[in-house]
Amino acid sequence: MQTNILIVGGGLSGLALADHLTRAGTDFLLVEAQDNLGGRILTKVLSGGKFDLGPAWFWPGQPRMAALARRFDIPVFPQHSTGDQMYQDQSGAVQRARGYASMQGSYRLAGGMGALIDALAGSMQAGHILTQARLETIRHSPGKITALLDHGGASYTVEARQIMLAIPPRVIEETVNFEPALDAAQSQSLMNIPTWMAGKAKILAVYDEPHWRNDGLSGDATSHRGPMVEIHDASPIEGGPYALFGFVGYPADVRVAQKDDMMEQVLAQLTAIFGPKMAQPRDLILQDWATIPEIARTQDRTPVGYHPNYGLPSNLNSLAARGVQFCSTETARGFGGYLEGALEAAERAASTTAVLSMVTEAYPPTGT
Repeated sequence: MQTNILIVGGGLSGLALADHLTRAGTDFLLVEAQDNLGGRILTKVLSGGKFDLGPAWFWPGQPRMAALARRFDIPVFPQHSTGDQMYQDQSGAVQRARGYASMQGSYRLAGGMGALIDALAGSMQAGHILTQARLETIRHSPGKITALLDHGGASYTVEARQIMLAIPPRVIEETVNFEPALDAAQSQSLMNIPTWMAGKAKILAVYDEPHWRNDGLSGDATSHRGPMVEIHDASPIEGGPYALFGFVGYPADVRVAQKDDMMEQVLAQLTAIFGPKMAQPRDLILQDWATIPEIARTQDRTPVGYHPNYGLPSNLNSLAARGVQFCSTETARGFGGYLEGALEAAERAASTTAVLSMVTEAYPPTGT
């Protein structure tokens, strides 16, 4: 197959770039290794409600996210923060306190972040997206890219003018063969970029009633005992079902080896912190991102304890002359790691693509 631009990765950055190209009238093909779009965005229907098992928030001062929600008429609502917070110490003792909820002031989307994925994918013509297509080799030279893929077990070749890699840099370094090969410094630069949130896991508990709200609690809790170290309200914009989610504090290997025991401990933790009504959720689900090879690699299994200073390393810029560009959220300078960073990276990739050099930004910065 031949196309002008080959986009690898069907997460927010890849789909946003495809949207830029669609609006500019530029031919492209987007390929995604998994059988679903979204990348780290994963919104699941549980007990009739839609809940985010990946990123759930964006913030004031992130104009691209706000503009995209407005464009697709997706309601925005603030993270629930009304009520007291809870604190659990290492012994398991629980305290109730007032204060500023940790995610107070953040925004969520009605229908979850998956609403953005559905809207972007739905705005494109049929035939421009190919799932279950895993990139294996890039043969690159000025003006010509030949990409070799595995599509459901069969070989698939795409020729393009440029290839846009909208997947985590570590995934690229460990799973994609370059011909000619990257030099050692370029390979190391890719490996040095942590995949944001890839080593994390979230647990979601769904209920018919918001028991915590009924007791005057916000749903916010911190714990030094675990398994969940940070808990937040994950309920929809209005009505039920209602939910709490928590970030798991156990290492990735422990989560895999002791999953059943861990989930029992989660129920004990929820009842200890929020009361006995929490003992029987309608759904209790674990999403462990460290087990997804298209997202996390071995180095990502240990989450970073700080926000990395993201941006594309300078020694990778030279590959653009050979038609290879990088546009995952980790390559964004201003908002790297965030959903806003995915849109920033897509915007940058679109603006530096030769055929789009004169195209106005699809998401002009506007106030939130």
